[in-house]
Amino acid sequence: MNSEGADQSDGASVGPGAAYQVDTQVGFLIRVASQRHTALFAARMVEGLTPPQFAALAKLREIGPCSQNQLGRLIHLDAATIKGVVDRLQARALLAITDDPRDRRRRTLDLSGRGREIADAAIQVAEEISAATLEPLTPSERVEALRLLRKLG
Repeated sequence: MNSEGADQSDGASVGPGAAYQVDTQVGFLIRVASQRHTALFAARMVEGLTPPQFAALAKLREIGPCSQNQLGRLIHLDAATIKGVVDRLQARALLAITDDPRDRRRRTLDLSGRGREIADAAIQVAEEISAATLEPLTPSERVEALRLLRKLG
């Protein structure tokens, strides 16, 4: 044994991390799965929506009007990122933005008529994207994968 505890009896150096295989690590595997999903999303999503833009539209479709800050929290985006997402969706006329009647410092976001149509179409496509992402798994593995991912989040 050398001073670091590695056995060098066969002449090979076996130091810290020698048995580490990057392609078996959680971060690597999550990134590969994310790349698969992102490629499917980019190829299939309507109107060129990005994942954060889609999340904003889908969440507004789900909950109705809310503040920009609340929307950002609900879809796990920081204040700067949600502002950019909202600005881009507003520029495409997908949002209706009004002053909050209870607090003039806040804006209330909602889907415009066009935004609602796009959100409905996008949600349908997103369901197909999710199915394609999980396609290599059995039905019970899909349920388990989603359960475990929720636990990690």
